[in-house]
Amino acid sequence: MATTSNRPRAVVSLSGGMDSVVCAALATRDFDAYAVHFSYGQRTEARELLSARQAAEILGFKDFLHLKIDLFRKIGGSALTDESIAVPDAPEEEASIGQQVPVTYVPFRNAHFLSAAVSWAEVLGAKTVFIGAVEQDSSGYPDCRPAYYQAFNQLIQTGTKEGDIRIVTPLIHLKKSEIVRLGVELGAPFHVSWSCYSGQDAACGTCESCVLRLRAFREAGAADPIPYAAR
Repeated sequence: MATTSNRPRAVVSLSGGMDSVVCAALATRDFDAYAVHFSYGQRTEARELLSARQAAEILGFKDFLHLKIDLFRKIGGSALTDESIAVPDAPEEEASIGQQVPVTYVPFRNAHFLSAAVSWAEVLGAKTVFIGAVEQDSSGYPDCRPAYYQAFNQLIQTGTKEGDIRIVTPLIHLKKSEIVRLGVELGAPFHVSWSCYSGQDAACGTCESCVLRLRAFREAGAADPIPYAAR
């Protein structure tokens, strides 16, 4: 672990995805940042871990905590963790993305991630937990809504020793194209990020996550630097 400084500490839930690395770049601008990454039996587990580690190194994180949990794979019910459920291609009408909760939703996943992040924040003396949740231009996951984080902050206030840790979601109201522009401005390491739900050597280019990402870069007038198997 790096030597301490006078800056406040923050824990960042760092998945290695596009939104996550922009959120991480924001956090490291003002905080000594500590990354927590979760391997939870997802299809692209190894690729996401690599992306998160590389992003943390590039952005100068003070520590990287890798937590491996198996409950989501055992519970199933999501195309990300259950091999019997196929990862679907995005619908032909992109405008319909987010209108229904898709099969790639992992039931109540972020509650588990946030709980661990808050636990580590208590140990570190960090008062802020960052997560790159996005409501607009997304797949419509219920644990990416502002009300969810408002409720979770109330839980933290009543259920932690000091009650003064806060989860912040700086990207939650932004469009994906705005997140790309912000990431370019911040120098976020998009080139090591990974968003695909199924590919590990090259992104598939056809799942919802890839389609949303490609559209965001296109609308932002920027080039997506990661490899794709299909466009």
